[in-house]
Amino acid sequence: MTLLLVEDNMTIAKGLEYSLKLEGYDILIATKINEARLLIESHKIDLILLDITLPDGNGYELYEKKIDLLKIPTIFLTAKDDEDDIVKGLVMGADDYITKPFSTKELIARIGKILNRNKKNNIISWRNIEFDMDKMEVFKDGNKIDLTSLEIKILKILFLNMNRVVSRNTILDKIWEWTGNDVDDHTITVYIKRIREKLQSDIIITIKGIGYRIDKDEK
Repeated sequence: MTLLLVEDNMTIAKGLEYSLKLEGYDILIATKINEARLLIESHKIDLILLDITLPDGNGYELYEKKIDLLKIPTIFLTAKDDEDDIVKGLVMGADDYITKPFSTKELIARIGKILNRNKKNNIISWRNIEFDMDKMEVFKDGNKIDLTSLEIKILKILFLNMNRVVSRNTILDKIWEWTGNDVDDHTITVYIKRIREKLQSDIIITIKGIGYRIDKDEK
């Protein structure tokens, strides 16, 4: 699980990073809104810890314009304890709100509760590759892989048929269904080659003369 901590106070950030890593989480840290935005766009993030007051703006704006659209669970962190601020964060759709100073144990408990509540079965993973079926996005080691729409659809077929061979004819038929274009057998070879190069992984196995397969169980 990858958490993004958006906090400009490095003493707090480093302390939380240490404690959360002990709990088994991978931690990304941003001290500004622009940094956070770039990390959100380039990584698969499971939950965000978001400070409201930041050097280049406020967390509410980042949440409203970016995070909420991606439906990433979020806990607001702030020194403010005004009731109106708390209500504003929750009304916007944040999952929780905690004011500084706070107990790290309490925060960890809240994180665990939210992640358990938001667990989805729409992510298929093998080794260090993850396929988010809802978002139609592919990640390697938490980093998004830039695949074309057609490449993603081909890879989706292979993931959905884990441990089963997907014939070249099936892929050809699907490409026709998706695009309305006639393609030849060589086209499949080219697409698979491109997908493998972008994944930089050998998870796609060629079954000579038949098709392709992703084996979930290592030999």
